[in-house]
Amino acid sequence: MLTIYNTLSKTKEVFKPLDGNKVRMYVCGMTVYDYCHLGHGRSMVAFDLVTRWLRKSGYELTYVRNITDIEDKIINRAKENGEPFDALTARMIDAMHEDERRLSILKPDLEPRATDHIPGMHAMIQTLIDKGYAYAPGNGDVYYRVGKFVGYGKLSRKKIEDLRIGARIEVDEAKQDPLDFVLWKGVKPGEPYWDSPWGPGRPGWHIECSVMSTRCLGESFDIHGGGSDLEFPHHENEIAQSEAATGKPYANAWMHCGMIRINGEKMSKSLNNFFTIRDVLEKYHPEVVRYLLVASHYRSAINYSEDSLRDAKGALERFYHALRGLPRVAAQGGEAFVERFTVAMNDDFGTPEACAVLFDLVREINRLRDSDPEAAAGLAGRLRELGDVLGVLQLEADDFLRAGAEGKVDAAEVEALIQARLQARSDKNWAESDRIRDQLAAMGVVLEDSKGTTTWRLAD
Repeated sequence: MLTIYNTLSKTKEVFKPLDGNKVRMYVCGMTVYDYCHLGHGRSMVAFDLVTRWLRKSGYELTYVRNITDIEDKIINRAKENGEPFDALTARMIDAMHEDERRLSILKPDLEPRATDHIPGMHAMIQTLIDKGYAYAPGNGDVYYRVGKFVGYGKLSRKKIEDLRIGARIEVDEAKQDPLDFVLWKGVKPGEPYWDSPWGPGRPGWHIECSVMSTRCLGESFDIHGGGSDLEFPHHENEIAQSEAATGKPYANAWMHCGMIRINGEKMSKSLNNFFTIRDVLEKYHPEVVRYLLVASHYRSAINYSEDSLRDAKGALERFYHALRGLPRVAAQGGEAFVERFTVAMNDDFGTPEACAVLFDLVREINRLRDSDPEAAAGLAGRLRELGDVLGVLQLEADDFLRAGAEGKVDAAEVEALIQARLQARSDKNWAESDRIRDQLAAMGVVLEDSKGTTTWRLAD
């Protein structure tokens, strides 16, 4: 029985889809003005994991993750680059998709873009005006009237009276209340714009997700997700807009993943302490990066460091060493491991416990490797099956263990030296065998002997 920690109730709840076995999930995606950093990767991988487990559990999932392709940061970056905003966003979307492929992130079922839903935003804004939840002061802007929505703050547990302390209205704003937020922004010189009933302009950030989610999934749906930094004000404002417009509950469960931290601070472009996904993948194998992101519970913060990446690499090497030399066969045996893995994942997607199960499974594979190779091969298939839920362990073992060898060593030369060493060992010429091993070690090659065969990998 799957339980999910619901940020709205601040408790774990038994997951019950609104419509039988069908699950509808919306996740806030990227604002595409630059390359994705590892913090974005954390969110993408976290909800990819949720997607994989829901489908593995037999649910019919519709997964929607939006793209914000119009926003202040996009406009400013395009101006800096001297290019149209849509040329910038097209390039960054392509780069994002490339990063996702490298990290084995499954495509969402729908990937709506804000600029494709402008008419829907106009319709929702007009509904809010008609109901008294929004107002147009006549300067081209439209604002949401926060004080009218009785449930404001129910997600973040923030109180309106506390939020008003220190809040102020900027000189160029026409708000009635400093807490009111913009739904439609009147055009400024040199900015892209769309015509609207309130004059030319562009949407505010929050209205985008309310419209895209409800247009794709209906007025009420099962799961809304995103990074914990979006809980307030973005998700709080989404609830206020959507529930005021429809009169119905918005998302049944809210999920928020933890941040990537560097020296105790959130990884952020605004703090200039970020590493792009492609920066990290220049140094580390994509599976290593992915394992770093799934080995911690999705709600916890991850402290990024070279040590943490080396630990992730070491864990994967241990898994792949267990798979090495065993034939690829269908998963067989290990039902107790499957049960423990299932219990862990059903407890709010408990990946730390699930990874511990994989380590125990590796120990059993290694125990049986010599005495019962057929059983070991069946368990190796089970290890790959469970690893697939986490998005890892789908490569050939040698491909992972020798990753990065190209350009560092000549694989044909290494294989020739290994054969020469095997011949020396057969001839009981131990001195020559040791000399060849030392030669390979000097090349950065580690040999591993097992039952008359020798495999190799690069030293760490």
